Amino acid sequence: MQTAILGTGSIALGMAAVLADAGHDVTLWSPSGKCAAGIMALQSTGAVAGTFQVRFASHAADAMAEAEAVILAVPGYGHRGVIEAAAPHLQAGQTFVISSHCSFSALYLSRLLAALGRELPIVALGTTIVSGRRTSPTSVTVSNIRQRLDAATLPIHRSDLGLATCRALFGDRFEPRADVLAISLSNLNPQNHMAMALCNLTRIEKGEVWGNYAGITGAVGRLIEALDLERLALATSLDLEVRSVQDHFHLSFDVARGSIAEMAAAIDARGSTPNGPTSLDTRYVHEDVPFGLVVTEAIGRVAGIPTPLHTAGIELFSGLYGVDFRAANDLLPLLAIERLTPAGLRLFCQTGIEPAASDPTTTRKTRAS
Repeated sequence: MQTAILGTGSIALGMAAVLADAGHDVTLWSPSGKCAAGIMALQSTGAVAGTFQVRFASHAADAMAEAEAVILAVPGYGHRGVIEAAAPHLQAGQTFVISSHCSFSALYLSRLLAALGRELPIVALGTTIVSGRRTSPTSVTVSNIRQRLDAATLPIHRSDLGLATCRALFGDRFEPRADVLAISLSNLNPQNHMAMALCNLTRIEKGEVWGNYAGITGAVGRLIEALDLERLALATSLDLEVRSVQDHFHLSFDVARGSIAEMAAAIDARGSTPNGPTSLDTRYVHEDVPFGLVVTEAIGRVAGIPTPLHTAGIELFSGLYGVDFRAANDLLPLLAIERLTPAGLRLFCQTGIEPAASDPTTTRKTRAS
C-alpha cells in the first residue's frame, strides 16, 4: 500500500521500517524540512532489522499525492501545524491515521476537512504502534512493536474502512473503541510519564543515565496506579470502556499482571529497554503535560468528575518549569469542548460535527459577560 508518513522522528522512522519490511511503499515528510528529498536507505535495528529503501518528500503535498494512507507521526505540540499543512491536500479515497491521538486533533482535522467539503476516515490510535529511538536522520532502533492497541474512527460510520486500513498496514493488532473520546482516555503516556518524570526529575535535569522502567519503583508505580484510577473513573462516568494500566502493560509488553512496579521490573529485566530522558527538554513534559494531562482535566470538567492528581501534575510541572502548560496547548482553545455537555462531547467525538449552540442537550448555557 502506498503510505505517507508525516514526520521523521523515532516513531515515524520506526513505523516506516515496519511498513517497508512488510512490503509497503513508504514516503516520509519532515515538517521541519531538515531531511533532504530523495530515495534513501533507512537502517533499522532491534525489533525490525534491515535496510529499506524509502522516499523522503520536500513537501506534504508531494508525500501524500499517491498515498492511500496518510499517517501523522509527530509529538502533540506539532499536530496543529502538520494538520493545517496536510488538510488542503487530502483527497477522497485516503485514510488518515493519527499515531498517537492527543488533544482531540482528529476533531480539528475533521473541522478543516468539512470546510473544504471533504470527509475522510480519520483513525485515532490510543498509543504509538512502535517505540524506539532515532539514531540518525535515516536510522532507528525499534525497541518494541505493540501487540494490541486501541483505535477509533471519525466519523464512526467509516469505522470499518479505518480499521481495515490499519490492519492492512500493520496486521491484526487493533482493538476498536467506541469513539475518539474513548481514545482520548486510552492514551496512558501522560499519566505514566508524569509519574516517571516528576519522581526522577533531578536525574533528568542533571543528565544522568537511568532506565526508563527501572525508574518505576514501588512509589512511582503507586502514583501511576492512583492516576489510573482517576482516568478509569472518568471513563466510567462517560459510559466508556478503556483498558487499565495493568492491561496496557500486559498486552503491550507481554508481561504477567501484577503491580505496575512489578510489571516494570519484568520489562526492565529483559534488557535492551530504553533509557529515561536526560534533559528537561523532554516530550514526557512538553508533550504529555499540555496535550495529555490538560486534556484529561478538561474532559473531567465536562463530565463533572474531579481529577486532582492530574491537576496537581499540571500545577507542579508549571511551577518547576516556570511555564503555563495549560496555555501551551494550541488545540483545546480552538475546540472549546468545555462549552459542551457530556452528551454533546460524545456526539462531537462520534460524528466530527460540532453540536449546535442552540441545542440545550449538547451545549451549556454561557453566562452573560
